[in-house]
Amino acid sequence: MSFSGKVVIVTGASSGIGAATAVAFGREGASVVLVGRNDTKLKKVAESVKKHLIVKADVSKGDDAKLIISKTLETFGKIDVLVNNAGIARLGGLLAGDLMDSYDEMMNTNVRAVFHLTCLATPHLVKTKGNVVNISSVNGCSTPPPSLVTYAASKAALDQFTRGAALELAPSGVRVNGVRPGPVVTDLLENSGMHGSYDDWGKKTALGRSSDPVEIADLVLYLASDKAKCITGSSVVADNGRLLK
Repeated sequence: MSFSGKVVIVTGASSGIGAATAVAFGREGASVVLVGRNDTKLKKVAESVKKHLIVKADVSKGDDAKLIISKTLETFGKIDVLVNNAGIARLGGLLAGDLMDSYDEMMNTNVRAVFHLTCLATPHLVKTKGNVVNISSVNGCSTPPPSLVTYAASKAALDQFTRGAALELAPSGVRVNGVRPGPVVTDLLENSGMHGSYDDWGKKTALGRSSDPVEIADLVLYLASDKAKCITGSSVVADNGRLLK
């Protein structure tokens, strides 16, 4: 799956799925725009990407979203693939009284930022007949623990956006797809304050394991490639059988 000559934007590229995806695209010859908030981590990932541009940005901020697009065009002149990977998880519940705090923060990052960045990228994706891959979660299509209801709602919204955007952009030759991972070994648990380990989460899947970020990156590359030219509006589950249980 060569991406030679292609320009790919990957948000949340400083760690986890985003980092693995950026490295994978780079290995296939793409020029990769690595977007994230941690400059030190971005530079570390960039060491494994031959042709790259680092954009330190918070996707939830409108001016930063515009900066991502403008810097990409200034450096590479076009956009072929947009990978909306940046996302956060925060705990919040009705009885705890912090539901709206988690709602506002997650919706801004997990949903609004994706809407905005895709809006900004669309005219350029139309020119290249490019595509979008959104990183969702199986939590968006299953009953979540109460403390993760806002996270699940944000991912369900993202899945609906994937379908709606795919339908609208199909006549322009632009595909839009999503990936619904189950447990993936990243820093999400630590950053969100969730209890347990990825061994614990893995035991809740049919295969009894959590994925490595590279497994999700491989799927992203497939969906972004010409091998998947018949696929649009899909949210592909990659959860080790989590939904089966």
